[in-house]
Amino acid sequence: MKKYDYVLVGSGLFNGVFAYLARQKNKSCLVVEKRDHIGGNIYCEEMEGIHVHKYGAHIFHTSNRRVWNFVNNLVEFNRYTNSPVANYHGEMYNMPFNMNTFSKMWGISTPAEAKAKIEEQRAGVVGEPKNLEEQAISLVGRDIYEKLVKGYTEKQWGRDCKDLPAFIIKRLPVRYTYDNNYFNDLYQGIPMGGYNVIIEKLFEGCDIETGVDYLENKEHYDSLGEKVIYTGTIDAYYGYQFGKLEYRSLKFETQVLDEENHQGVAVVNYTDRETPYTRIIEHKHFEFGTQPKTVITREYPVTWSEGMEPYYPVNDEKNQALYQKYAALGAEEKKVIFGGRLGEYKYYDMDKVIESAFKAAEKELGELE
Repeated sequence: MKKYDYVLVGSGLFNGVFAYLARQKNKSCLVVEKRDHIGGNIYCEEMEGIHVHKYGAHIFHTSNRRVWNFVNNLVEFNRYTNSPVANYHGEMYNMPFNMNTFSKMWGISTPAEAKAKIEEQRAGVVGEPKNLEEQAISLVGRDIYEKLVKGYTEKQWGRDCKDLPAFIIKRLPVRYTYDNNYFNDLYQGIPMGGYNVIIEKLFEGCDIETGVDYLENKEHYDSLGEKVIYTGTIDAYYGYQFGKLEYRSLKFETQVLDEENHQGVAVVNYTDRETPYTRIIEHKHFEFGTQPKTVITREYPVTWSEGMEPYYPVNDEKNQALYQKYAALGAEEKKVIFGGRLGEYKYYDMDKVIESAFKAAEKELGELE
């Protein structure tokens, strides 16, 4: 008998949910985390009495009642609604693209006028959009593409919009109503007290080691558990034997400001090409804070290289084909389960990570309570 039923590599949301469900079945878990704290990218740091989202803005949203009930059993959520604003050389536009955006852009007031304007501007795109630029123009017209999509997207991905696949922007919300709520989901909010409250509840009862690299001590950790739940990069697990998958990384620059309210909203996107960062996050607005000071974070997209934090998988055809080779190896494993954004090489929203963890736990542990 080994010491633990499960060795969980990584302490983000996927492993948190899996650990919580495994503990309900009286399974023992060891959590091995490379960073010096648990919580993955939803970890918050307290500064000036404000919960700072250390790895970028995390707004919880879902239409899945089961997921919403699950997280609300852990912590109460507030009524935060994501309504980001775009800054193009000082001109401010509402996001997602809606009647407020169209009215500001074109001086119009009705949905019919907005539709006519977009129709006129998309005339240049013939047939099925071949790349992101054509897809965006066919959705919102050339003016909005040039001012609010092009620069932001090219900074985000480090490539020209003509060289990016159309599907990246297919989910872009476009509304012919005066509604600034970014998400279409039934439920959204921020956990009261920040995300660390959720993380602590999820990993309750687990043994935890932080600041350790599983892959450097693989034999040791494998000997401790019956099975491994691995949420690191799948290509690293296999020693990059087929080559390296590509990711985008981020650099964060956080600052305390001696003012009560810096930008009036939690997220401002900088959509011109010249501003080096993609957005500024003002964390207090996530929880309607009234602290005398404020904390802001500038977010810079970075080309990923080994040793850096991988945030976004580059889901183009070349990388997907490479991932499939690793996934085939993963499918053969009897003692290892791959999960999460890096283990499954997928861009996941938080609710989808939880759904994926439910699925893995049900398959592994049987019916859940």
